[in-house]
Amino acid sequence: MEANLRFSKEGAGFQRELNKRIHQYFKENNLSKHGGWAMRGKTMVMFLLYLGPYVLLLTGVIQSGWLALLASAAIGLGLAGIGLSVMHDACHGAYSSNPKENNFIGYSLNFLGASSFNWKIQHNVLHHSYTNVIEHDEDIDNRGLFRFTPYAPLKVLHRYQHWYVWPFYSLMTLFWILMKDFFRFAKYDKEGLIKQVNGSKPKELIILILTKVWVLMFSFGLPLIFTDFSFGQIILGFLTAHLIAGFLLALVFQPAHVSDEISFFGLPVNGELPYSFAEHQIRTTRNFANSNRWFSWYCGGLNFQIEHHLFPHICHIHYRKISPIVRQTAKEFGLPYENTPSIWQALVTHSRHLKNLGRLPEIPKEATVHTAGMIQGVPA
Repeated sequence: MEANLRFSKEGAGFQRELNKRIHQYFKENNLSKHGGWAMRGKTMVMFLLYLGPYVLLLTGVIQSGWLALLASAAIGLGLAGIGLSVMHDACHGAYSSNPKENNFIGYSLNFLGASSFNWKIQHNVLHHSYTNVIEHDEDIDNRGLFRFTPYAPLKVLHRYQHWYVWPFYSLMTLFWILMKDFFRFAKYDKEGLIKQVNGSKPKELIILILTKVWVLMFSFGLPLIFTDFSFGQIILGFLTAHLIAGFLLALVFQPAHVSDEISFFGLPVNGELPYSFAEHQIRTTRNFANSNRWFSWYCGGLNFQIEHHLFPHICHIHYRKISPIVRQTAKEFGLPYENTPSIWQALVTHSRHLKNLGRLPEIPKEATVHTAGMIQGVPA
């Protein structure tokens, strides 16, 4: 990984002006940038959605196979909900003004079976720092079966990826809790990222192992001990919950950055990206379904992805209010503000992007690609 990759100093006026206006908004309205009791209330609802059906299954209240399957689906909704709208804010330091509370709530990801330590490196350090920059943002890595950027080698099978990607998206959390965390931990250790974030390798490895022991006990051990469901039925319930959770996570995150309306960046020869940090974020991110209040509540405001990337330390409960400020400031500075009206349209543009990438040749790693031009099959 390039340690000297940096953003341009030109265009920093947008970030200065936007920061000033956002700060003024919170000051004039006497608001905290954190979540307070609104987030604590949401936390209780999401954990009730996740644990409520589980307790009903474990105590024998639910014994019917079909009801058990519905309960497993509800657990999947709760699992994704905690990740999207509880853990996410906490690990960004936006949940509470108290760092200890943020750290404690951040461990809700470990309760679900994944490593919050790994997540902070992958998401906060890599993805948020260098969004849509190849070899820096792991979310757009070349993964063989999938081609998310025009920098990756083109394979024959990619011609069909806009069809076969969807069931693989559903496997996201399964792969995450069973294998990905171990691969990522070893990778981050090798690249020196664990030291870079002042992490203790022995401590985090112990926490990682205990996390996996816990999720196996929660998912299989306790149900086998306390219920009459067969091992096959328990596996079916486990798969149901995670297939739903994986698809929901992909539905929120993939259209926000992997789309034919936003930009991807290669590795500039001189190490300097063409835009300032804030400009880079707004060019690599898009919003969708902003008028859908229920969806915004459930997904932790991550359909306001532009606001989130510009202000990750502000709690998502404020995104709807600060969105007009961001949009107007971007307009004044001549910057794009991509906002797709519905979830369906967001998925369509994501699918179209994948389809285009199934036929476009690989481009040099030094190039910057504005992928809206790809609709005609020609990199912009």
